[in-house]
Amino acid sequence: MPWVDVVLGIRLENCGPVRPFPVRSGKRMAPGWWWSATDGHLVRYGSGLMRTQVMLLDYDPRIVAVACRPVELIWRAPDGSCCQHAPHLMARLADGSGLLLDCAGREDISQRLAYRAEVVAAAAASVGWQYRIARPPDPVLAANLGWLAGYRHPRYKGAELAGRVAEAFQRPRPLIEGVGDLGDPAEVLPVVFHALWNGDLSAPLDAPLHERVTVTVSGAGRRRP
Repeated sequence: MPWVDVVLGIRLENCGPVRPFPVRSGKRMAPGWWWSATDGHLVRYGSGLMRTQVMLLDYDPRIVAVACRPVELIWRAPDGSCCQHAPHLMARLADGSGLLLDCAGREDISQRLAYRAEVVAAAAASVGWQYRIARPPDPVLAANLGWLAGYRHPRYKGAELAGRVAEAFQRPRPLIEGVGDLGDPAEVLPVVFHALWNGDLSAPLDAPLHERVTVTVSGAGRRRP
């Protein structure tokens, strides 16, 4: 189908991968699944780099759905050869537009990917979408989000306790002080971590999380089921 018709007629976030991910012997991480707190669905990933980017998209309040390799673009190169590229991830933004994303390491990207990225970026822009090559985030940020993501499931929301947590951090204060005022840390901390992931509470994530980190109500939670 022409690219414009795909964008107008197909919800790509509901599509499965156009290509499978191989399992390579000796690799530290095999393909797997990420449960998305954004829309309650499982999202595939093919590598550790992809899993990190899926986590970042899941945390981003602008994103309402994420899919893995749901589309492949095919075109003719200037020399007449046939080229094709399936971006690693696709995300649906709250305004209805889309984002195509390829995951890369910290090293320089290959000329092959650079050429394909240029073509895909132009195709995305032609329909009001975005495209980017995503580099690994700061390791401290990734570690903090990885910790908070462990409490992203709604079972950690806390029901009545969630309201008390919000009241305890109406003013900025150290994490452990607010938790201590609310009761047993084993019961309270998961609710606090869920609220930090969900955006109901905020804390600086560019430094390692610790018991004295300053936490406060953010004033703008995110969309979560």
